[in-house]
Amino acid sequence: MTKTGQPISALENVTAGYRDREVLHAVTFRVNPGERIALAGPNGAGKSTLLRVLSGALAPFSGDVTIPAPRERRLRTVPQETPRDVPFAVRAFVTLGRTPWLPRFGSPSHEDREAVDEALEATGLVSLGDRPMTELSGGERRLASLAMALAARPEVLLLDEPTANLDLAHHVRLASILLRLNEEKGVAIVATVHDLTFASRYFPRAVLLREGRIEADGTVAEVFRPEILSCVYGCPVSLHPLPSSSAYCVIPE
Repeated sequence: MTKTGQPISALENVTAGYRDREVLHAVTFRVNPGERIALAGPNGAGKSTLLRVLSGALAPFSGDVTIPAPRERRLRTVPQETPRDVPFAVRAFVTLGRTPWLPRFGSPSHEDREAVDEALEATGLVSLGDRPMTELSGGERRLASLAMALAARPEVLLLDEPTANLDLAHHVRLASILLRLNEEKGVAIVATVHDLTFASRYFPRAVLLREGRIEADGTVAEVFRPEILSCVYGCPVSLHPLPSSSAYCVIPE
């Protein structure tokens, strides 16, 4: 069920894009405390652009954007890819998430080290703390990027395709971490997704975009309907309930 109340992040009638190309057209979107929201839609629908505007990385052409202040401490973004050539060990990389608190000169405080320890523990990377980032697998680098974001102890976490190119074990592991963060820590989570089965299983609220506009916004039961998905994706779509779950296996036909 979609939570209500004072939003912690919001777009109001936002039009945005790159140079002279509009990607989002008069979009209104709100993130309420403690929500889990899946942003779905076909390629080029505007999902990643919406995420960039919401993070403050991309200024809109028009409209209003509400971002929690101070943004660097309360809202964090996890990119889809982490470069292979990061010249740090895992712990040092995760400590970068504490940058907004660190003095220009000096060592991390006890609170900084505690936050890094918590992030490594939450992502299961404690044993890899001294390993160079260059030696990690793609799934491990994704978890390290998540840990760096968590070291900031954010209220809002934005993720771009969090399970893209992950094997099944890392897929399940990352999903369980996000679920725990949301349910135990109250972190609001907004993620762009292509895997609609994953979205229906882990995200109570779904937002469908098409051609830079929001076509549907509501609970998964309201939004993930064959007629809506078929219209948005431009192909027939069927939904099959998963056993012992309120989620669906979403299959193009």
